[in-house]
Amino acid sequence: MKTSIATVSIAGDLRDKLAAISQAGFDGIEIFEQDFIAYSGSPGEIGEMVRDHGLRIDLFQPVRDVEGLPEPLRAKAFDRIERRFDLMEELGTDLLLVSSSTHAQSLGGVDRIAADFSELGERAAARGMRIGYEARSWGRFVSDYRDAWEVVRRANHPAVGLILDSFHTLAKKVDPEGIRSIPADKIFHVQLSDAPMIAMDLEYMSRHFRVMPGEGDLPVLDFLRAVAGTGYDGVFSLEILNDQVRGSSARIAALDGYRSLLYLADELNRSEPASKIDVPEMPAKGRVHGVEFVEFSASDAEAETLGGMLHTLGFSPVAQHIAKSVTLWRQGDINIVINTEQEGFAHSSYVMHGTSVCDVGLMVEDAGATVERARVLGANLFSQPLGAGELDIPAVRGVGGSVLHFLDQESELGKVWEKEFRSLEPDAAATPAGLNRIDHLAQVMKHEEMLTWALFYTSIFEIEKAPAVDVPDPNGIVHSRALQSTDGAIRLTLNGVDTHRTFAGRFVSDSFGSSVQHIAFATDDIFATARQLADNGFESLPIPKNYYADLESRFSLDDETVADLKAANILYDEDGAGGAYFQLYSRPYGDGFFFEIVERRGGYNDYGAPNAAYRTAALKRLSRPAGVPRH
Repeated sequence: MKTSIATVSIAGDLRDKLAAISQAGFDGIEIFEQDFIAYSGSPGEIGEMVRDHGLRIDLFQPVRDVEGLPEPLRAKAFDRIERRFDLMEELGTDLLLVSSSTHAQSLGGVDRIAADFSELGERAAARGMRIGYEARSWGRFVSDYRDAWEVVRRANHPAVGLILDSFHTLAKKVDPEGIRSIPADKIFHVQLSDAPMIAMDLEYMSRHFRVMPGEGDLPVLDFLRAVAGTGYDGVFSLEILNDQVRGSSARIAALDGYRSLLYLADELNRSEPASKIDVPEMPAKGRVHGVEFVEFSASDAEAETLGGMLHTLGFSPVAQHIAKSVTLWRQGDINIVINTEQEGFAHSSYVMHGTSVCDVGLMVEDAGATVERARVLGANLFSQPLGAGELDIPAVRGVGGSVLHFLDQESELGKVWEKEFRSLEPDAAATPAGLNRIDHLAQVMKHEEMLTWALFYTSIFEIEKAPAVDVPDPNGIVHSRALQSTDGAIRLTLNGVDTHRTFAGRFVSDSFGSSVQHIAFATDDIFATARQLADNGFESLPIPKNYYADLESRFSLDDETVADLKAANILYDEDGAGGAYFQLYSRPYGDGFFFEIVERRGGYNDYGAPNAAYRTAALKRLSRPAGVPRH
């Protein structure tokens, strides 16, 4: 697979961009006019710099408003093309993108436009150049690939071909299947990007909301299937115009781009082996059976406080690590690990973030295959020295510098608790509260990182994205997106923040980037759980009475149910299809971490988003006032 990315897709000056693109693994670039003009070197020096990074220049762009013009505008446009050819010769590239015109004085007419491209083809051929015609989805006369192909077909010149762009096809909801009828040798270049499925002016969306394939909602795989069906074996390039991406790290954006191309090609190869694209072999997506453990890093003193909180939740300490200061707490199928080691990764995490979740263990179908897929897709592998009797559990770095470990039941990794831990005497004072498994984990990050981590999870695991929602906070908005497997075995919510003033944003700021802000435990009877929690001394998050008055007006709940919800501080939601959701929260702990207890009924598959604003306001009322230092 020949990979490329437009320099406009990532942030930085041209030299920084080239370094990031090369390090990510791309073969080439599309050089944008802005990057060329802003750089102080000559075109020849730029071309040498590109090649010094092991890259080639696959395309020079953009050129617009060329075809269908009356004289003297036509002559001026053609002279402009000639000047581009001069630059391209010095740069060392031979393909120029011409995008369909929006010029107010363009006359249109397919024969007129084709005649223009026939002449441009002659000029290009005389210079050893080629011209690729791209249909912009808001073009005045040519706005989809079928019209652009008709122009190229009628121009009938070997130096004139088609440039296909997934955004311009899919955002306009044009069926890509017609691409299969285009001769492969007339497709000069293919650009790939994704976008959210939202109602918006196409030009504005194109310039601000394009994302990497797999990060949006467009059927990019269908587009790629159609292109591959032609036998096309040329360059697949990314053209990403996105305010978030261009405001983030060039290195991360380039790595995301390369990952997205490998992921997309792998999806194509698995769905249509006959149209196989040459990419590194990788195992299939990892199937996740659930969260096997969550590990906290803590000091000895804070471990006692955290342990006391777990005790009120019905957990009990059941085992101690054979060689380390690590204790396993358990209830049902939930394993919580508290690590108070004074060296190693967990201690480093504690020094950086304070008491926080430093490690999450996922039970997967095949741990070795999962970590291999993650490696091929560019994840950062994690390891640390093993002590006597410890298992070598494969792992990668996750959100906020945390770690994801992979275990499976088909190897000795599934026996980690028996091999690495020794049982403790039962805690007679501990009373389980009916919590049986981890329902979901909520991870917080800067808003600009959400696309990166959504792609990370969806490319490695059998996990799908739910529609993004904006959750109101008294001091701003939190952008939230749920990721989950079809069977609900693994559920994650990614929460992106733009400001430290929101509750989630303050957690990120105060914890210096800790990722997991809350853990949601599942129960089969939340009212029985709430009663036992109260007996255990658990302090639930107080919910204002006004919430329950509003609840009565929104749902058809009987007075007794509302009274029970109110008495236990339980929040409630429905999905309109017979599903119901119950939520009970702890008070905030430390820098804003908290626990949640949930019950799902009737196939409810969401996360109680309508309640988030009330929960956040309640948590903020009990948190350390703004401006008060942590210590």
